[in-house]
Amino acid sequence: QVQVVESGGGLVQPGGSLRLSCAASGSIFSINFMGWYRQAPGKQRELVATSTSGSSTIYADSVKGRFTISRDNAKNTVYLQMNSLKPEDTAVYYCRTDVRSSVRSAVYAYWGQGTQVTVSS
Repeated sequence: QVQVVESGGGLVQPGGSLRLSCAASGSIFSINFMGWYRQAPGKQRELVATSTSGSSTIYADSVKGRFTISRDNAKNTVYLQMNSLKPEDTAVYYCRTDVRSSVRSAVYAYWGQGTQVTVSS
């Protein structure tokens, strides 16, 4: 089994910053993909930023230049530094990690429970 736990959400004023963390633990042989998604009320879940084991990153156009994704592979942890936050960034932020539990196993996607980010004055 693999557990994925996010932390770091909260209430912040427009223009402020937050740093989200996501740690994966359990039966992990290798992790290729780690990423952040978000879902605002009444909207579909959308990609925010992703990182592969080869350090390739992808960002949604709406967060480019403001958000930075980074990883600590030794800790199976991914971070999302969010700067210049806007009210439209308000959402539940979810972490996804694609894990291979053994050398012969398939890769499965695991999701965290989500962390609320609210940007409001």
